[in-house]
Amino acid sequence: MEEKIVLTDDEGNEVEMYVVEETRINNVNYILVTEEGDEEEEIAHILKDVSDENDEEAIYEMVEDDSELDYIGRIFSELLEDIDIER
Repeated sequence: MEEKIVLTDDEGNEVEMYVVEETRINNVNYILVTEEGDEEEEIAHILKDVSDENDEEAIYEMVEDDSELDYIGRIFSELLEDIDIER
């Protein structure tokens, strides 16, 4: 997939991320992103869409709940069979 998106952090800084994969579970959109494009051992983040229907753009936040992170991480591992996701 490797779509590049620009996110704004809590301090207002723009951060470029690459979308590796996305999925929808229980009516919530999740994306797996990395900070680099094609590195062997990248640090990945799982973000969830917390925007509502009135927002013009999607609003994402990091998944921080350990059980949710583990569950969604396993889903992404299955979707990306050729990529090893360590939690």
